[in-house]
Amino acid sequence: MNEMTPLARPARERKPDWIRVKAPTSIGFGETKALMRRLNLATVCEEAACPNIGECWTKKHATVMILGDTCTRACAFCNVKTGMPRAVDPLEPQHTADAAAELGLQHIVITSVDRDDLPDGGASQFVKVIQALRRTTPSTTIEILTPDFRNKAQAAVESIVEAGPDVYNHNLETVPRLYPTIRPGARYYASLRLLESVKRHDPSIFTKSGVMLGLGEERLEIHQVMDDMRSADIDFLTMGQYLQPTPRHAKVAEFVTPKAFDAYAGIARAKGFLLVASSPLTRSSYHAGDDFAKLRSAREAQLARA
Repeated sequence: MNEMTPLARPARERKPDWIRVKAPTSIGFGETKALMRRLNLATVCEEAACPNIGECWTKKHATVMILGDTCTRACAFCNVKTGMPRAVDPLEPQHTADAAAELGLQHIVITSVDRDDLPDGGASQFVKVIQALRRTTPSTTIEILTPDFRNKAQAAVESIVEAGPDVYNHNLETVPRLYPTIRPGARYYASLRLLESVKRHDPSIFTKSGVMLGLGEERLEIHQVMDDMRSADIDFLTMGQYLQPTPRHAKVAEFVTPKAFDAYAGIARAKGFLLVASSPLTRSSYHAGDDFAKLRSAREAQLARA
């Protein structure tokens, strides 16, 4: 019989070939994991179930997630657990710097959970991490990926920019129309203003933002997000395929083809971004070190033309 029994469940939609990755098995992967456990550090690679973890950890590139592993929000796309976070770990900044030193990182990406429970949203911990990295591994360039610091953004941005990261990233994630269902705790234009204020405080800091495709957005909506980002003087745009972490998260509306990602990249470059990374497996910190070198070269070329 072709009819489903009451206990039968429909199979989950099969992922296309272009976004399948191999399970991590390398020695480098195991060593990176052991280091993170020893230093009591969380990583977005693990907590957000990043598909690139095998490749990155094999190369000993890990994105540290500070302020614990528990988020005060519950975005429909994110696999990080939600609840009441523990107290901020005072050893976390130095442990992060120690990890960068042991891994020999030339470029490190630091992100965090949302901490709406803290008076400054966790901005002071970002500052302490940047300071610890500058002391311990002064040659390492620093990229931060911050939350929106809801209702605290101005003071948070000022303090973090003063600490002097090389790249300031904050992801818009999706188009404004989808915010109520996909990113309900955030506000699209508040996130844009945050990135704009980074440039206003220090134009030398590279700004970066990313969006996920496949959530039900329309092509012209993505074009408008690009225009909004350029109006905020954002340097670097990343675009990647949304993947549903668990059945309770937002469903994938579409698997966007590599050809479509390439087309979006061409449009974004024409709009004036210094750098664009656009592919199904692109994530905010994927190949971040190589991309930082490209960003610097692109700015130097731009200044030379001017």
